[in-house]
Amino acid sequence: MDIASTIWVLCYFLVLIGLSAYGIHRYSMIFLFLKHSRQAPEPLRQFDELPVVTVQLPIFNELHVVERLIRTVAEMDYPKELLQIQVLDDSIDETVDICRAEVERLRSEGYDIELIHRVDRTGFKAGALEHGMATAKGDYIFILDADFVTPPDILHKMIHYFTDAKIGMIQTRWGHLNRKYSLLTRIQAMFLDGHLILEQTARSRSGRFFNFNGTAGIWRKSCIVDAGGWQHDTLTEDLDLSYRAQMKGWKFIFLKDVVTPAELPVDMDGFKSQQHRWTKGSIQTCKKMLGPIWSSELPFMIKLEATVHLTSNFAYLLLIFLCLLIHPAMQPSMGWTRAVLLDIPIFLMASLSVGAFYVCSQMALYPNGKWVREIIYLPLLLALGIGMSINNGKAVLEALFNKQSDFIRTPKYGIEQKKQDWKKSRYRALKSIAPLFEIAMALYFTYLVVYSVLTGGWGSLPFLIMFQVGFLYVSAGSIVRLFGAFVGPRPAEALAQ
Repeated sequence: MDIASTIWVLCYFLVLIGLSAYGIHRYSMIFLFLKHSRQAPEPLRQFDELPVVTVQLPIFNELHVVERLIRTVAEMDYPKELLQIQVLDDSIDETVDICRAEVERLRSEGYDIELIHRVDRTGFKAGALEHGMATAKGDYIFILDADFVTPPDILHKMIHYFTDAKIGMIQTRWGHLNRKYSLLTRIQAMFLDGHLILEQTARSRSGRFFNFNGTAGIWRKSCIVDAGGWQHDTLTEDLDLSYRAQMKGWKFIFLKDVVTPAELPVDMDGFKSQQHRWTKGSIQTCKKMLGPIWSSELPFMIKLEATVHLTSNFAYLLLIFLCLLIHPAMQPSMGWTRAVLLDIPIFLMASLSVGAFYVCSQMALYPNGKWVREIIYLPLLLALGIGMSINNGKAVLEALFNKQSDFIRTPKYGIEQKKQDWKKSRYRALKSIAPLFEIAMALYFTYLVVYSVLTGGWGSLPFLIMFQVGFLYVSAGSIVRLFGAFVGPRPAEALAQ
């Protein structure tokens, strides 16, 4: 083996070790989920008298969904006299007028509701939540993003867990209003189900730290205050506060079987914008919290799980490195070495672990056998994860090198049915140069597919096609949106947050 081959093998194995570690972690999540699947949490007791709850609705330019949001909150069957509704509106478009009209209507019907409109958006969502805390009357704060639709009995299913004085936060599972709208929403739904059904349940029931998902959960106000309040030095204020609160000794509960439906992004740019924010914010939180976690007296297993959780998005950088390292493995002379070093390890540690993870989540969601209809989308989910590596790898690097950016909102269009059209909306996600690199990677893997066929590298072909399809799918979604959906200038108000 020459020097170049030796360097490649060393680099490849370093990448493989990293990806294998995250693959093994997925297996551990499956194990913990199955081990604790029947240990559903129960309240210690019921409140003799229901407490006052403050509902906070952080909003920015949500004209398509804000009326539905406020209406469904008002329709909750919690006693009206024990409900305070705060519409935390930072909008700079006609959403303000819609909010004002809805607030006035509900106030005339006897609701305790107020519109808090900020002109200065300091801290973005975290700043709005912290601002609302100053006038929050309830000891418990229920937070809902604009695209969520609350079931009428949601508070009754959550509030009684707070009879345990150690409980600081209750998180419900997100549902999907538009799961079947398109191929992209189906894949996203499966992607989120893996996190919400498997990871959150496994972490919660096994005593590991898990995070508030930013919405559809209720906090004890004193827990927020004790943990240092909402802070906006990261783009994931929910993850940041969650770790600070649990390090203070507060306990969280995840309610897998209590579902709050929401809208999934229907366009590729919206999905990429959302993923970029979540990825960048998680690495910012990692940099902020990993040191305090390891210097604390927390049990080793909690520290280890927190480390894997907070660093998991580094896997996107590893995927990019893997893309760059694949070509030397395509040399015909490598023969069985290629299969041992490349094909089998990737299958066992990456593809198989991810596949098992999402199959398990769909089996838990559809125990009656309908999960088979969802699993047919699994190959595209794997491809989408690969295709997102450029977008999310960029977010990781921005966080590592302290590049500051605003909280970019994910456009919501109020879509619940397939026939609804969103393309005429003024709202759209910000564009980036990432599609150019994604197209380059798609062409690169197209070349590798052809090369593999010509040289008889059949073992590598399924993986190369997966990479090729992933980059093609992600880049095509952005290109079609750029050239085919909107014509004309972008309104400034549709782009912030």
